[in-house]
Amino acid sequence: MPLRIVFMGTPDFSVATLRALAEAGHDVVAVYTQPPRPAGRRGLELTPSPVQREAERLGIEVRTPVSLKGEAEQAAFRALHADVAVVVAYGLLLPAAILEGTRLGCYNGHASLLPRWRGAAPIQRAIMAGDAETGMMIMKMDAGLDTGPVALTERVEIGPSTTAGELHDGLMAVGARLMVEAMARLEAGDLRLAPQAEEGVTYARKIDKAETRIDWSRPATEVSAAIRGLSPHPGAWCEVDVAGRPERLKVLRCVTAEGSGAPGVVLSGDLTVACGEGAVRLLEVQRAGGRPTGAADFLRGAKIAVGERLS
Repeated sequence: MPLRIVFMGTPDFSVATLRALAEAGHDVVAVYTQPPRPAGRRGLELTPSPVQREAERLGIEVRTPVSLKGEAEQAAFRALHADVAVVVAYGLLLPAAILEGTRLGCYNGHASLLPRWRGAAPIQRAIMAGDAETGMMIMKMDAGLDTGPVALTERVEIGPSTTAGELHDGLMAVGARLMVEAMARLEAGDLRLAPQAEEGVTYARKIDKAETRIDWSRPATEVSAAIRGLSPHPGAWCEVDVAGRPERLKVLRCVTAEGSGAPGVVLSGDLTVACGEGAVRLLEVQRAGGRPTGAADFLRGAKIAVGERLS
């Protein structure tokens, strides 16, 4: 018998898992997602989440509570008589009444190798910290922050040029496949759980705006990791002088390079920039209000001389 599933998720990362569960034949009885948010150029138009749009395409009931702490919302959740809740990047705290509101509990798809990088931004933090690998884990949720026992794990390599956007897309596909496997095992009564290790706990706090400005005084490996970990969103940035005016420039791709000099100084005509130790060569950038472009195209429209300093 297919499982009766309540799906709880919000961003693009969650959509693949919702779609995979529906395609696997499970009965997704309702979808919980964050309420529509202001969007558009003026921020006046309410825009549904990616998960809401997918649920509506699939013909699944959508619920968008601002909180799950009230008794009425909790009673409405229990009234679905679901076997299990599947949670992928939902964005709301689940109180005990929700965690215990299905027959088999709540299972979360988390994008790290727990207990490393519990919390909100595991994909970005893994790259920014210089980790060589990360992964997806299917975990049974408990009252703690990503502390529950783990059912399934798949490791994923982080290459020297991997960006957060690329890792996001790869882990999204892995997570959808793993969750389908986990639900099949749960349905068969053969899903085994193992407690997380007590050592190696780290927390992936949300990205702060103050972290997004590039610190050229850091070693090139750290500068590269910061740029890649913030690409494409929110984007690491610096200021550059264009036609006598300071302009914010996002850096979306780079590689470490040979060279040395004062931090932030342009060392060559291919936009190699000195760091506190070593250098990085900028490969893809984005001017304010513009589209991402290769460094060579950017330099055709913005004359950046060797010896100029990015700040």
